[in-house]
Amino acid sequence: MSKAVKQNESPIQPADKTAALALTPVSRETEARLDRYVGLLLEWQSKTNLVAPSTLPNLWTRHISDSLQLLGLAPSAKTWVDLGSGGGFPGVVLACALAETPGANIHLVERNAKKAAFLREAVRVTSAVATVHLAGIGDIVDRIGSRVDCVTARALAPLHQLVGFAEPFVSSGAKALFLKGQDVEAELTEATKYWNIQPRLHSSRTGGHGWIVELDRIERRNPSAITHGDRA
Repeated sequence: MSKAVKQNESPIQPADKTAALALTPVSRETEARLDRYVGLLLEWQSKTNLVAPSTLPNLWTRHISDSLQLLGLAPSAKTWVDLGSGGGFPGVVLACALAETPGANIHLVERNAKKAAFLREAVRVTSAVATVHLAGIGDIVDRIGSRVDCVTARALAPLHQLVGFAEPFVSSGAKALFLKGQDVEAELTEATKYWNIQPRLHSSRTGGHGWIVELDRIERRNPSAITHGDRA
């Protein structure tokens, strides 16, 4: 019996949730939505790999708080596009946090059918403000008709490709916020081979070696050339 109980125990550490909410405080209603989201993620994780299993004990700081910190960099943004939403970071987390904001909407773009199904269920159980698009990134620009305030991506692609994905949105006035790891400087060096950008780097509030790359302007260095930064 003790073995069965142990198998059913949540891998989430309560202290980790407390630490995460201290870093990125949210309302009681948002916390309740995030609790439902985490419960659903743990349920689906057993059949669909949504996050690295090793990160589950620190899911709140490693994934949720990491996502929530983007709100501080774009406090007035209401329409967001999250590219390659996967398990919902940062898109679903942002959608939970903005659920009470009039006019807010998060476009979750995911080409994997199983993950898109998870995202739709996550939006349903949390009553988050989000629209799930089962589509490739190259197909999404024309599908989203409204003005976009902010475009995000996390653990999706090298930075020079992300810049290409985001360029149509940024050219129309959006801000880009990309969550990157410790190799951000090398990725920026590569990106500047293809793009004229003036990035602002923000150290992640959740510690470790995480960074946020903020971009307000993107221009191709050679507009006639086809590079790895093109949309796909």
